[in-house]
Amino acid sequence: MYIVHSTIVVPLEKVSEVIAIYRHRTGSVDKWPGFLSFQLLQNERRPEELTVQLTWQDKDSYLAWARSDDFRRVHELEKRYPDAELRSVRPTVRKYQVVAE
Repeated sequence: MYIVHSTIVVPLEKVSEVIAIYRHRTGSVDKWPGFLSFQLLQNERRPEELTVQLTWQDKDSYLAWARSDDFRRVHELEKRYPDAELRSVRPTVRKYQVVAE
């Protein structure tokens, strides 16, 4: 398996808004071959830190998604978000190969 974390830190007063956005996400990634799951994680000690976790069958499946037009469309939506403060938030992305279960 292959896991991708995309972590953002948003203003505390906007956390609920961001969570709502992810609860109503397009879900286009869900249809991709090799996609296993999506979770939005909230840090217990720093509630303004949110991490999207995508779990894939393998790295190649993730790379196919990351190079796709669907990926570009989803991420273009972020650039057009009406809230300038949220639009300027940039994620920290970390990628992991599962080596033991």
